[in-house]
Amino acid sequence: MILLFTDFGWQGPYVGQMKAVLAQQASDQTVIDLMHDAPVFNSRAAAYLLASLVAPFPKNTVFLTVVDPGVGSDERRPCVLKADGRWYVGPDNGLFNVIAKQSAEYTAWAIDWQPDSLSDSFHGRDLFAPVATQLASGQLPAMTETSLAQDPQDWPAELAEVIYLDSFGNAMTGLHGSRTSKDAAFMLNGKRIKYARVFAEAEKAAPFWYVNSNGLVEIAMNQADAAQTLGLEIGTQLQAI
Repeated sequence: MILLFTDFGWQGPYVGQMKAVLAQQASDQTVIDLMHDAPVFNSRAAAYLLASLVAPFPKNTVFLTVVDPGVGSDERRPCVLKADGRWYVGPDNGLFNVIAKQSAEYTAWAIDWQPDSLSDSFHGRDLFAPVATQLASGQLPAMTETSLAQDPQDWPAELAEVIYLDSFGNAMTGLHGSRTSKDAAFMLNGKRIKYARVFAEAEKAAPFWYVNSNGLVEIAMNQADAAQTLGLEIGTQLQAI
């Protein structure tokens, strides 16, 4: 199984071009679009979001992950991570750091394998997708064991800021619901945000926080757009009060 996690968006040719490679080189694999609206250019926020999504998937699942503003430069290496039995393919730019920090064990490799043709700007299609197909088929491409460019232990376990905005205007944060008291309240752009278990328990158009289906603290409004009303964006910080 190969899961796609990118910031490409749902329009344009890029997702289709990657999936064409997967279809040609791993036609026996199930390919799932996990998400293509990860925080654009923001590997830090995307790292916390990705880590919240992987638990339901079995060992040997391959995550093809591309949030790669440094593509084609010397700023980042292409890499493979194996953490708790799952594979991750993508840029070594912090995208895998939260996965590594939260895992019981992990190993990282720099990708040495090269395709016959490699564009400067689309490693998702030309490099990462073929490597993902090899891993999904039980093959190991040429790669060298290494350390991640940034030490995962230097990253906080949680992130008290907005990491994703959905189409309803709900704002996921990098805080774990299991570690957050239901008595906790947050201040966001001058508004006090208290807990409600589900939308129906909050007053209409009133802001609240709840634990979403990924286990993260999420800011929302009952039948209203929290992001627009509260002026939220990726990176907006939560202040506990």
